[in-house]
This record gives sequence, structure tokens and C-alpha cells, in this order.
Amino acid sequence: MDRRSSLLAIALLIAPLAASPIWAQAHTWKFAVSGDSRNCGDVVMPGIAEGVKHSGAAFYWHLGDLRAIYGVDEDIAHQPEHLSKPLTKPEYLDMAWNDFIANQIAPFGDIPFYLGIGNHDTIPPKDHAAFLAQFSSQLDLPNLRAQRLLDDPTDVQPKTYYHWIESGVDFINLDNATKDQFDADQIAWFEKTLRTDSANARIRTIVVGMHEALPESLSKGHSMNQSEGGTETGLRVYADLLRAQNEQHKRVYVLASHSHYFMDGTFNTDYWRAHGGILPGWIVGTAGAVRYPLPPEAGAAHAAMTNVYGFLAATVDRGGRIRFDFQRLNETDIPPAIVARYTPDFVHWCFAENSQAH
Repeated sequence: MDRRSSLLAIALLIAPLAASPIWAQAHTWKFAVSGDSRNCGDVVMPGIAEGVKHSGAAFYWHLGDLRAIYGVDEDIAHQPEHLSKPLTKPEYLDMAWNDFIANQIAPFGDIPFYLGIGNHDTIPPKDHAAFLAQFSSQLDLPNLRAQRLLDDPTDVQPKTYYHWIESGVDFINLDNATKDQFDADQIAWFEKTLRTDSANARIRTIVVGMHEALPESLSKGHSMNQSEGGTETGLRVYADLLRAQNEQHKRVYVLASHSHYFMDGTFNTDYWRAHGGILPGWIVGTAGAVRYPLPPEAGAAHAAMTNVYGFLAATVDRGGRIRFDFQRLNETDIPPAIVARYTPDFVHWCFAENSQAH
């Protein structure tokens, strides 16, 4: 098969998702997103999976921080097989990501699972190379590979940043897990992707997800503002998205986790009112990690909650508008098999005590 035929085959593979005009869509559709599933994720994520299935979501998007890595996650420590013989740190590091696959991805069954990378996923000895090696199948799903090769036929290796197009919406997963992100290659790729979106009338909406919130949010103290390079490149990405919204008239939504609470309206700050405008933004670090206190500025958010688990349920209409509703997970929503494995006492601990926000 020559190069032209190969490109045609790739285009035909993703055409139903990328090129289908929004006005041709017969109804609304849904997706789900959250992040930060360390500590109690093996208890919480199966409950989220059941909620995502019940919602009818087309896919689930995880925004990073899969396991603690700095020490053994509480849920792993409370697995029956490890209660009598606790794991050593090397044993834990050897199995932590396999545990994530078995206990947090597998419950979603056939629902596509898109994976982001977080700062805990790069704590030594883990790093980007190890993440790519472990999760190559998640980062190289058929539609991700097809889109990557359509964008650049020489781009044969999966990366921790990528995008896919579904029913006129471009979903862009960015990597800001380390202080050198966004690096020059990722910025160039991101801005090329936005230029392509801007030139495509069928792309009406852009949803950008990442681990750390872009700078100057209500979560400024725990965001890309924590490094000079992160601040600089994060401000550039925010400015790019403002142009896509204000000049190219795309609908733009920005998602992050990293902070272990829910927040709607994270860019509702004096800084952004004075520097171009407020983008719709959410933080949803609510998939099992130890919960954090809300920042002092949280009163400016449209909504904010801590000591909660759950996910954002997103409903996309035919015009590309998206409504985001937080779906809170209750202790009674944990599947019986999970409760039996971990015991009701530990499940209750995850809901009542896995918190720094008392």
C-alpha cells in the first residue's frame, strides 16, 4: 500500500468520528471524566465505573495520578493477600501500575478509557518512559493512532499527549506532569492542532484536559503556577485557547484534576478578568485520592465541594455545547464485591477518613 492509500485508509477509519457534521447528530451524547485515584482508587473507581455505565457515557477520561508511588496506597495495603504479609516498597513499585489496570481500568469493561499522566506517575523510579512502556496500549488506542498518523504520517510512537475527535468535538489530552511541561515539542503540537481545528468548520468544540490546572486559577497554589516554566507555558496555552474561543468562535472547555476536590469555575479570577477573559474550567480530582481542603478563594467558584468522590458527567448537545454535572459517589454505591474484598470498615475509612480537609 502506497503512502496516499495509507492516508486514505486512516482517514476512512476516523471519518465517522471526525467528520460527522454536528447538525447531523440525532441526539445528545455523554462522556465522563475525573482524576487522582491513588490511595483509595481501587475502592472508588469501581463505583465510578458503575456510575459511568449507568450514565450512558461514550467514554471515561482519567486525568492522571494513578497510584501514590511515594508509598504503598492504602487500598493495596488492605487487600486480603497483603494484610498478613505487607508489601515491601520494591514489591509495591513492581505491581502498582498492574494493580491500576486490574482494579481501576478493568471495571469499565468495553467503555473506552482515555488515560492522562499526573505528577505522581513520574515520582522516581517512575518516569515518562516507564509510563509509556506500561500504558502503551491505552495511549495507542486505534482511534488515537489513526488520528496521530493522519496529523503526521511519521508520528508512529504514542505520546503522553494526544487528541481524538468525536462528533465534532476535539478532545485534547495534555501532559503537564513535570516541571518541564509543556515542553517545546508539546506546545508546537498543541498549537498546530488548534490551527487545524480553527480551519475546520466541523470542529465546533474543543475540550482540553490535563493534570494540573492552568495558571492563575482559583487553585493557583496547587497548579502550574508552582514552577516558572509551568507558569510561562501554561499562560501561553490559556492565551491560545482564548483565541480559539474569541477569534475562531469555538466552544472551549478546560478540565484538570491534581487538587483533590470538585470545582466549577476555576478561572473565575481577577487575573483572568484583567488578562483576556474567563474560560469555562473544572477541577475534578475526586477518584479516590486523599481529599484536600478547598482554597481560600473557592468562594468565587460557581460550585466547589471537598470530601467527595465522583466524576463529571458531560452532556454534549447538537450545537457542541456541553453541560457538566458532578455525579457524587456515595458509600452505598460501592459494588458489593468490592465491599466484601476490602471489608465494610475499610470502605467506610475511605469515605470518612481519607481526607486532609477535616
